[in-house]
Amino acid sequence: MFYAIVGQDVPDSLNQRLTARPAHLDRLHALQQAGHLLLAGPFPVIDSNDPGTAGFSGSLIVAEFETLTDAQTWADADPYVAAGVYAGVSVKPFKKVFPA
Repeated sequence: MFYAIVGQDVPDSLNQRLTARPAHLDRLHALQQAGHLLLAGPFPVIDSNDPGTAGFSGSLIVAEFETLTDAQTWADADPYVAAGVYAGVSVKPFKKVFPA
């Protein structure tokens, strides 16, 4: 089943994000290579693909896991959690409808 993982950044998290980003992306690449990643990306603070120093307010990852517990365990081990980028992370089951 797919799960939506939503991380909410702490204020002014850009420096922590940039530091932890390589390790964060490595985990996403591993999910993608295993065929489990549907989509992933950050939420820019401003209406721009490149928000510059405004940074990001969080991230969305939609990926396939065996169970909610597996998805939560994976999310809890994210380098952004360890680096203090995220104030909190929610994990919810996600039903993909479109595109079919």
